[in-house]
Amino acid sequence: MNMKQFLSLFFWIVVTVSANAQQQISIFFDSNRHEVNVVELKRLTDWMNANKDSKIVAINGYTDEDGTNGFNDSLAKRRVNFIYSKIKGRVPIRDDFKTRSFGENFQQSKNKAENRKVTIYYILAKDLEREDEILGIKPKETPKIVEVVEIEPIEEETMNFPENATLEDKIGLSRKGTLIRLNDINFYLNSFAIMPTSKRAIDELIYVMNKFPKLKIEIQGHICCVDKDVKNLSTDRAKQVKRILVSEGISERRITVKGFGVSKPKFEIPEKSDYEAARNRRVEIMILEK
Repeated sequence: MNMKQFLSLFFWIVVTVSANAQQQISIFFDSNRHEVNVVELKRLTDWMNANKDSKIVAINGYTDEDGTNGFNDSLAKRRVNFIYSKIKGRVPIRDDFKTRSFGENFQQSKNKAENRKVTIYYILAKDLEREDEILGIKPKETPKIVEVVEIEPIEEETMNFPENATLEDKIGLSRKGTLIRLNDINFYLNSFAIMPTSKRAIDELIYVMNKFPKLKIEIQGHICCVDKDVKNLSTDRAKQVKRILVSEGISERRITVKGFGVSKPKFEIPEKSDYEAARNRRVEIMILEK
C-alpha cells in the first residue's frame, strides 16, 4: 500500500467513525465548585442555543483527585445536577437517558483543570433519524405469531377398542387426540396422594411410555360429586401422576397436565350412584404425538 492509498484509507476510517459517533461537549468547573463560572456558563448557553433540536443521551460528572472519594463522588453528582437543571426544557433529552457520577474514578489527565468537568453526550438533529443505529440499539423483532391449533379430543368410546385391550394395545391403535382412561388410579379422599392399589396401573403407564419413546401425552384430571373444583384438585392429581413418571426417568417434555374439575363429567352432577361418581372421578391421557 502506497502513502496515497494509506491516507485515503485513514481518511475513510476517520469519516466513518465520526459519522457513527455521538457528539459530546465538556463543561469545566473551578476546584471544589459545583456551579460553573461565567465563562463556562456562556459556553453552555451558547451550546444550548445551537442545539435546540439535538437530543441528549447521557450526562457524566467528574472531579479531580483532590479530597476524599466520598466528597468527590458527591461533588460529581452535584455538578451533574447543576448542568441538568440548566439544560432541562432547553434541549430535548432521551426518555431513557442516564447520568453517571464518576468522581475521581476515571483516567485522570495530568492537568487537573481538565478533570473537573461534566460531559454531555448528544446526537445532532440531522442524525436523529439514525438515533438507534448511533447508540447501537437493535430494532425490536416483531414476535412471530404462532397459531395454536387445538387438538380435537376423541372419546375412548368412539375408538371401539377390542374388549380387554391393554393400555399398550390402546396406544398402538390410537391416533392424535385419543382419550384413554387410566383404570384403577385412585386417590385418597380430598387429596392428590395416590393410593397403593394404583401401583399396577402406574407401572403399566410407565411401561408404555418406555415402549413408545416418541409418545407424548397430556394427563387430564377430573373429579366428581361437587359443583366446583375449589382446591384445583383435578390439576394436582394430574401433576402427581406426572411426578411419578418423571421420577421413573420419563422426560417431562413428553408430558403436559390439565385439570378439568367437574367441567367434563360422564354423568350429570350430582351423580345418582357410586358407579356414576367413579366414572366422573377419573384420570385420562390424551395422545399428543405418537
